[in-house]
Amino acid sequence: MPAYAHAFLDSAQPRVGSTISAPPPEVLLTFTQGVEPDFSRIEVQDASGARVDDGAPHTAGGDPAKFAVPLKKLSAGIYTVIWHVTSVDTHKTQGKFQFTVAQ
Repeated sequence: MPAYAHAFLDSAQPRVGSTISAPPPEVLLTFTQGVEPDFSRIEVQDASGARVDDGAPHTAGGDPAKFAVPLKKLSAGIYTVIWHVTSVDTHKTQGKFQFTVAQ
């Protein structure tokens, strides 16, 4: 009998709830299983709700469980990452978290 699971968020760079000193070039999310990039997305918003992601989300490093999106040059502030993914077994999961850029 096959085991079915969902693609849950395993880790993030920047880390969930972290304060970082330099703006990151991208947000990299690692899930517990591979995701389908055509049916998944990552949005990053500043404190006013304006999008600061800069390009299409994509799998990273040839690993279908790693999903990244490039960012515009960020200034100091709080940013919200909103993700919706469809795993390789077609289950959908979603979530959001914040990180802070301090300067």
